Amino acid sequence: MTKFEELGLDQSLLDGIKDLGFESPSEVQEKAIPILLEDDTDLVALAQTGTGKTAAFGFPLIQKIDSASRTTQGLILSPTRELCLQITNELKLYSKYEKGVNVVAIYGGASISDQARQIQRGAQIVVATPGRMKDMINRRMVDISKIDYCVLDEADEMLNMGFFEDIKDILSNTPDEKSTWLFSATMPREVSTIAKKFMYNPKEITVGAKNSGASTVQHEYYMVSGRDRYPALKRLADTNPGIFSVVFCRTKRDTQRVAEMLIEDGYNAGALHGDLSQNQRDMVMNSFRKKQIQMLVATDVAARGIDVDDVTHVINYQLPDEVETYTHRSGRTGRAGKSGISMVLVTKSEFRKIRAIENKINQKFLTKKIPTGMEICEIQLYHLANKIKETEINEDVENYLPAINEVLADVDREELIKKIVSVEFSRFYNYYKKAKDLNSPGERGDRDDRRDRTNSREIPANGSVRYFINIGEKDDYDWMSLKDFLKDTLDLGRDAIFKVDVKESFSFFNTDASHTEKILATFQDFKVDGRFVNVEISKNPGGGGRGRRSGGGGGYRGGRDRDRGGRRREGGNSSYGGSRRSSGGSGGSDRGRSRRRNGFS
Repeated sequence: MTKFEELGLDQSLLDGIKDLGFESPSEVQEKAIPILLEDDTDLVALAQTGTGKTAAFGFPLIQKIDSASRTTQGLILSPTRELCLQITNELKLYSKYEKGVNVVAIYGGASISDQARQIQRGAQIVVATPGRMKDMINRRMVDISKIDYCVLDEADEMLNMGFFEDIKDILSNTPDEKSTWLFSATMPREVSTIAKKFMYNPKEITVGAKNSGASTVQHEYYMVSGRDRYPALKRLADTNPGIFSVVFCRTKRDTQRVAEMLIEDGYNAGALHGDLSQNQRDMVMNSFRKKQIQMLVATDVAARGIDVDDVTHVINYQLPDEVETYTHRSGRTGRAGKSGISMVLVTKSEFRKIRAIENKINQKFLTKKIPTGMEICEIQLYHLANKIKETEINEDVENYLPAINEVLADVDREELIKKIVSVEFSRFYNYYKKAKDLNSPGERGDRDDRRDRTNSREIPANGSVRYFINIGEKDDYDWMSLKDFLKDTLDLGRDAIFKVDVKESFSFFNTDASHTEKILATFQDFKVDGRFVNVEISKNPGGGGRGRRSGGGGGYRGGRDRDRGGRRREGGNSSYGGSRRSSGGSGGSDRGRSRRRNGFS
């Protein structure tokens, strides 16, 4: 494995890297840093959001500037205020042991004269949004005529936001002999135009296929009718108790409306769109980073610059108009080596867009069904049982135990467990017991249901079986590592295991029905790291395509032991381990009222 020491970085930067806890460079860093350090060259780097691009250009830039000079030598253009500040803070951390390096951020919404004074005091590196930079150039508050390096970060994002003319004007004020480093997730026509006009014989590196999606993201679509989008969104949240997500809408109006409905129904939600003031945006993003907001509903423009590594799900409430935009949306999850899931709610008329996105990102979507009410109840029941098991005892309760024991004296253990579980289980059960099936019947997506679209393989006519397994995120599994673990344990091949859903303390997966006997036999007398692992056939075969319903099946215990490595992923953080629900609603309605309920905790 390559180490940072092998890339040609100065010891002062290596010391800063060590303090940050970085061990090995990401692929884009490993490819870009040596090129940028070796000589002064133009570079086009295509890599997904969240792959470490800031360090890929930040380390070489810091090493190559003259910290003894007060002249502005490096200009970094980024699309949003949030990203501008983030890059600035990261560069300051990188240059911790570099004496005299001064990095200044300039962006809209703050005093332009204060920013100008910071630059005049001596800023070797300026990080700017295009609009504010152009404004300062026009007012002659900044001089970029002598810069040696210009970085266009998230170039496609800037151009999608309408900064094409601004970028051209800014670059026209820079010297021809500078080095230009362009970093982008995709390569649309406008980015190519900038590269051709302002770059000379650039070297090119690509992490993954051009315009492809990140390999750490699983893509899923759910076919629904237009009127059922919101109920479907709530069911997806209820099926993922530890969700920490960004929900994308096309318009500011829809963004605000969906966020308000989620809040009314008791979810920890917030809206992020262009009609908010900068102070409101900062408050929302601060709450999201602290995970006080678990479902951030956002427009594409407002979400640019969100850089939170722990996002578990991206939910496309509505598909974007441009295919490239989907790439940026899905890039909000599966960051920094973690895995994530991108979900799409799609109607029959929009289905062709799924095919277009697949072709663009070079990845297949997994066809999935909107969970039924009983599936949600099952997941929440398991979640509740594990929460009870993991709850630390408050010793102060001892004072009340005599009275409590007297009240419960006539209740045996099994009945007591049923009553405790029913207190919370009944809330979801009563809400969902008459809820309708939200999956649109007889549509194109159903015809694809016999195909596992993740692996492009046919499911046999005898259908598939859904299994429950009592390991999950807290055991260091995500959908990728669990799939690999099952593949290695069962020796079935990765393609034989599909529709893997990992929750906080348990998971589900599917195989063809022909593998059931082997799976149950394998997990008889089975341990992982000294802990018994149980596999059962799920009573609700959701996610199993057209597979017939399988009954029976139980957990198996014994002594065989197996060691397993894995990467821990931090999940959501709320008092009940997931999104909150309202207690309102009855019959077949998925729309609650304003009373809050905490769900299972």
